[in-house]
Amino acid sequence: MWQTSRFRIDLAQPRVMGIVNVTPDSFSDGGAHASTQAALQHCEQLLKEGADILDIGGESTRPGSPAVPLDAELARVLPVVREAVKLNVPISIDTYKPEVMRAVLDLGADIVNDIWALRQPGAREAVAAHPSCGVCLMHMHRDPQTMQAVPMAGDVIPEVLSFLTAQVQLLKALGVDHSRITLDPGVGFGKTVAQNFALLARQRELLAAGYPLLLGWSRKSSIGAVTGIEAAGERIVPSVAAAVLAVDRGAAVVRVHDVRDTVAALAVWRAMKAQESQQQTQEQTSTP
Repeated sequence: MWQTSRFRIDLAQPRVMGIVNVTPDSFSDGGAHASTQAALQHCEQLLKEGADILDIGGESTRPGSPAVPLDAELARVLPVVREAVKLNVPISIDTYKPEVMRAVLDLGADIVNDIWALRQPGAREAVAAHPSCGVCLMHMHRDPQTMQAVPMAGDVIPEVLSFLTAQVQLLKALGVDHSRITLDPGVGFGKTVAQNFALLARQRELLAAGYPLLLGWSRKSSIGAVTGIEAAGERIVPSVAAAVLAVDRGAAVVRVHDVRDTVAALAVWRAMKAQESQQQTQEQTSTP
């Protein structure tokens, strides 16, 4: 169970987090949902398509993206959150600014999803001050402006695992319960293409940290690199494949643009797993 502000999210089955970018410059759908009305319509559409969680973001974190001033992010995000919390589903906010965290949590948001893993001054304290909000801590090498210019070197798994474990301990030291925390290895955030796919191939090793994993492969440039599909919006099929592979390797939540297709693919995966479990049960009961 993932404890959040208003919901205890059952992670016994994988959950789909739908992306709602309230930005003019996101790498895949920048500007498509920039107005409050358009963003809320998108929220409702994603829920119809089967999203379990909505993730609202007011600042693009694509490689090379400039930082957004606090006032601008608040102006983008708060009107959407104010209405989205009425949809009776978990609302996650993609932000690293403690002022935004406090403001959206005061409006009833459920989860803080932070690419900086609460390393900005005051962010950890903002989450710790809340009695029950959920949080996702993500690994990022360097910062959005420079992360792909100088990506990581060497074996990505131990470094990511060590970083995330350290950030968890800092947060728990402030009294945040284990049940509130999920981890994201940060696909595409300061890693090479090979390192991103190493995170997928060896994803189960990250479960050693003892926390649910949230994975975001949707439309990423690494998918474009291995498929040759240049336009982010045309990477739907390989993005869905990556999401299913992530779930099969233990991801509890997948963060996606293409909710309908991901939900459908996971239905196929669940049907296969159900038969696999049934077969195992039969084999166990028939063993003398």
